[in-house]
Amino acid sequence: MSKTIRFQVTLAAAILLAGAVGFAQSGEATYKAKCQSCHGTAGVPSPGIAKAMGVKPAADPSVKSSSEAKMIAITTNGAGKMPAYKGKLTDAQIKEAVVYFRTFAK
Repeated sequence: MSKTIRFQVTLAAAILLAGAVGFAQSGEATYKAKCQSCHGTAGVPSPGIAKAMGVKPAADPSVKSSSEAKMIAITTNGAGKMPAYKGKLTDAQIKEAVVYFRTFAK
């Protein structure tokens, strides 16, 4: 019985880990396809984009203090010069891209 429980726990951990890795990869893929051109490879926009579009780096205090929900709303509905992605990306893709973007602020 001990081997059965150990196997089940190991299997559950492997499934959870695979899901977490898949989640991060899809957020990264969406970010690279839709966000990277303005927000930069590592969350730091080029000086020209930053000046022309008003894009701040992920590590900027005003960006870091924004909640995940606020960033999701901005990505979904657009704000300022940022276009809305509602209807272009799924809610899950938007959330995954925001979660990935937020990793640059750490």
